[in-house]
Amino acid sequence: MSTAEMREPTLLVLTSLAGGRKHGYGLIGDAADLSDGRVRLKVGTLYAVLDRLLDQGLVAAAGEEIVDGRLRRYFELTDAGADALDAEVRRIEANAAAARARLTAWRPAPATRSIHIRLGGVS
Repeated sequence: MSTAEMREPTLLVLTSLAGGRKHGYGLIGDAADLSDGRVRLKVGTLYAVLDRLLDQGLVAAAGEEIVDGRLRRYFELTDAGADALDAEVRRIEANAAAARARLTAWRPAPATRSIHIRLGGVS
């Protein structure tokens, strides 16, 4: 895997598989859940991602079964896939920390106000 940033569908597929083996529609649903509905993978996109990840050795086929007359292909994360996901998480975290530090310096937290109350009357 290169050191280039990972595309979001790839990140979501690897993240989903870090939770255990899944079939295609399970991956599509999990990607939507992981992204709070922001990312909705289409079947063609998912299988293009999976084919590439299989070729790169980041995921592996993990069996098939027929359910309601339809074939379900299962996939699982490999050790190389876990390493690639870990590297991407570290890259994202480092970038987020740098952005947070710069943003905080640019827009510091508002100063706290101190309120003084005099007892025994209004001043």
